[in-house]
Amino acid sequence: MNSRQAAMLASGVARRGAALKLVVPAGILFFCFLIGLGIVGGIAGSSQASAASCGGAGLPDAQYENDDESDDGGSKDSTDGLHAQQIDNAKTIDRVAAQGGLPGRATLIALMTALQESTLINLDHGPGDSVGLFQQKPQYGWGTKEQIMKPAYAAKMFFFGADSGSPRGLTDVKGWESMALEEAAEAVQHSEQGELYAGQESEARRIAKEAGINLAHPGRADSQPTDNPSGSTVTPSDAPSGAPTERCENEEDQQDGPAPKPGTEFHDGNADWPAQVKNRRSTADAIKWARREADSGSLEWYRWCLKFVAQSYGWTSAGSQYAIDHYWAMPSTMRHNRDRNPPVGALMFWSTDGRAGHVALYVGNGEIASNDIREPGRISIVPATDIESKWGATYQGWAPPYFPNAG
Repeated sequence: MNSRQAAMLASGVARRGAALKLVVPAGILFFCFLIGLGIVGGIAGSSQASAASCGGAGLPDAQYENDDESDDGGSKDSTDGLHAQQIDNAKTIDRVAAQGGLPGRATLIALMTALQESTLINLDHGPGDSVGLFQQKPQYGWGTKEQIMKPAYAAKMFFFGADSGSPRGLTDVKGWESMALEEAAEAVQHSEQGELYAGQESEARRIAKEAGINLAHPGRADSQPTDNPSGSTVTPSDAPSGAPTERCENEEDQQDGPAPKPGTEFHDGNADWPAQVKNRRSTADAIKWARREADSGSLEWYRWCLKFVAQSYGWTSAGSQYAIDHYWAMPSTMRHNRDRNPPVGALMFWSTDGRAGHVALYVGNGEIASNDIREPGRISIVPATDIESKWGATYQGWAPPYFPNAG
């Protein structure tokens, strides 16, 4: 990823980082709500929403085609760049927690929070004066911008808060050890959209496992912040991290006979949209818009698959938080499970290693318009089979472009 791509990608992520903030103006809250609707199982995600693929589906965040080549044409490790930054930041967060005597549960809550706020990337900008892993705001006492931009400092503030008690950190929240993970995160962030944190649990656990972080270790009774949060690394034990909590639903919907072999080609089908499918753009105009977006080279669509397909059809947002939920919330008559003959303009859905799953726009001739498949943040026209072959995702089926709650 070159510097231009990184800058554009960070800009796109920053717009999503607004989703959870302390005392945010109404306009920003509305903007953030729209952002939250399009998060994709790519670098962040969590447990599955479909029974057929609960467990080890794909990792659409860990590697992209461009990760195989450096800017000067040489090869580089596939974990360089964005994902490597996530791993480093996760290790820093866990080190601060361990040095403060906190259990692995605290690390998990912090990872979930940072994934939702910044995609676990240390952003130097955000809405208003928000910066850093947790998109903390200097104006509310989290520290100066320079301080917050130090991951160890930001993590220490998230865990322990200010010495004055305002703002509060996680350990200032009574009963945080036993409350739901997302509730504990929300008690620190005061986002008014705390349910979005829950969607990051599985991704947080996966990253922790990659980083060698033991999320099951207990804390010390005398847990407190360290005076040297950037000190020596605490080596985690070899005990495995906890398994993600899977959401396996709609089992009856997925027993439509044996699934076609992954990689089987997709072909154009012929089906009219139901009468209740009404959009601001026609199918032809939606595809033209998607192709123009692909040609533009914009990198603003990082993990925004659901928002992308909604905007293709003229909507600002899809009206659902997660792509896979959007599919399973449709009337059963609209869901064409495992059918590899979608009509042009259909929405195609996959379950992934992330909570959100993935959705793409079928443009015909076996191809889709999809974000993140070739470059993070970019829309590309690619074979629909790429989602299986490159991400290892599980195809769930197609549905008409139905957005009953779009805004």
